[in-house]
Amino acid sequence: MQIALWQTRPQPGIDPALSALDEAARAAAQAGADLLVTPEMALGGYNIGAAEVAANAERAGEVAEALSAIARRHGTALTAGLALPSPGPRPYNACVTLDATGRELARYHKVQLFGEVDAAQFTPGDALSPVFDLCGWKLALAICYDIEFPELARGLALRGAELIVTPTANMVPFSSVNTRLVPARAEENTTCIAYCNYVGAEGEFTYNGLSCACGADGADIARAPAAQEALLTATLDRAALAQARRAQPYLSARRADLYQGQP
Repeated sequence: MQIALWQTRPQPGIDPALSALDEAARAAAQAGADLLVTPEMALGGYNIGAAEVAANAERAGEVAEALSAIARRHGTALTAGLALPSPGPRPYNACVTLDATGRELARYHKVQLFGEVDAAQFTPGDALSPVFDLCGWKLALAICYDIEFPELARGLALRGAELIVTPTANMVPFSSVNTRLVPARAEENTTCIAYCNYVGAEGEFTYNGLSCACGADGADIARAPAAQEALLTATLDRAALAQARRAQPYLSARRADLYQGQP
């Protein structure tokens, strides 16, 4: 499966973001990508304040229809970050995956909220991502801070995930997440990870780029620069996944009997 990661500057509002995503999907399809991934909250912005996030969530139905049309128009699957309504006082920080026909395959609500900015803007999700099929692979979803928790990635891997797709909005000075923790999550779970970040600035945040596709051995398949927009492409290989799992059988060798019931 070939994936494309859209490392972009935050777009100022839903309509410009949809227009820019349409162009990115066109380029990804021309490059042969089966799946295009956006950063966290790409449809409308991340660090934009609670009122604007809530207003964006009210347009979720309209945004979903536009995403479906983009996927159909270019014949490529999409994983896109957006605000979705919740039963709580604030929307969810969410992402959805649609296949190349525009059909929604999965949606996920970020469970590990990051600091004051997330607490002020979002309601936390209450469940891990579903594991679902795309192009013969088992995929699951995570968002930004989620992937920094080893329990979350391990839980998805134990449910069968072969690729964890992770929209993110990681910022300076936390580049060790991009360069050390994400590869570690891939290697320790023998699971590929697609980590798609912003560049540029939004409010007080300066985003650190370094989007990456990591193989199940933890090695970079592809890595974007720190400060430039890029459409990063990477090919995921099932033979390489199988080889990594033979070489490092962490999932099958773990002593689950010793871990059960731990706080």
